[in-house]
Amino acid sequence: MAVKNRKLTRTRVHARIRKTLSGTPQRPRLAVYFSNSNVYAQLIDDVAGKTIVSASTKEKGFGESRANVATAIKVGQTIAERALGANITAVVFDRGGFTYHGKVKALADAAREKGLKF
Repeated sequence: MAVKNRKLTRTRVHARIRKTLSGTPQRPRLAVYFSNSNVYAQLIDDVAGKTIVSASTKEKGFGESRANVATAIKVGQTIAERALGANITAVVFDRGGFTYHGKVKALADAAREKGLKF
């Protein structure tokens, strides 16, 4: 039986991804989430269960709060700058069950351009 709820489908895909992905203090997990109006990114140390750095469109200085490619690029650049400030150069990318296309790809490419290694 096919699942007709997109959110439930994404949650199941994310659970499948998280079975194999885990962040360490040396190589934390870069988790991304897109709501209808905001973009969120976090670097997470799964061993300690702590968020190291985060960035989102809810912060001051991002202007309009929209979940589009332009804001995903800004969040990707911001999270990369903050990670490099915390002496983190390599991360494990967790796309959160979203398709690696559009906003997700834009955020990942922007983070790579600023110096993060996936």
